[in-house]
Amino acid sequence: MLDKYISEKIENFQNTISDKNKLQKALKGGLKEIFETALFVVVMVIIIKFFIGEIRWIPSASMHPTLLEGDRVVVERVSRFYETPNRGDILVFYPPMTKLEATPLKVFARLTGFFCHDDAFIKRVVGLPGDKLEIRKAKDDGAFTVFINGVALDEPYIKSKYDYTDCSQEMYCGPLVIPNDQYFMMGDNRGNSEDSRYWGFLPKDRIIGKATTIVWPLNRIKNLY
Repeated sequence: MLDKYISEKIENFQNTISDKNKLQKALKGGLKEIFETALFVVVMVIIIKFFIGEIRWIPSASMHPTLLEGDRVVVERVSRFYETPNRGDILVFYPPMTKLEATPLKVFARLTGFFCHDDAFIKRVVGLPGDKLEIRKAKDDGAFTVFINGVALDEPYIKSKYDYTDCSQEMYCGPLVIPNDQYFMMGDNRGNSEDSRYWGFLPKDRIIGKATTIVWPLNRIKNLY
């Protein structure tokens, strides 16, 4: 009887050890699967955001009436690999005064959007590299007009040609020539937009992508080109 009792205890102990080993293996396997899944998701987010596009939220009124606060827009990043921006394109970009730190954490944040606090703007391309640009205010009625290479630019998208901020000596109102690989950006709401008139030209390498479509709210779904 004693031998049987001892044998049962030994067998139970061995089974317990075996169960613990199985549990540890299952736990390690589960953790490995979770890690691999999380890594796959992060890599896919980076690939999609860097090579395809993303959805951005409009926080300000600087692009009225084209974009309203709360609009969600698709920002595509594919075309930048085979073409340069065109006049009239709406771009999302990091303005020159936004310092882009190159630390691994900051780069990871920009690539994934996780905990990214770098300020990005959305404005319209008004001037292209090589253009001679000038913003003039008419003396008779006070209307503002953008001239490109001496020709008045047709801008049916702006809020008002009268609702402008008057140019000062500190502002970039021209006449000026836009350097190579740089762009002159302006908001459609000219009286309420911190754009190239204040901070100068936008280098090409600061462009994030082109806004193509409003996808939210549902009653405002439309293409932007």
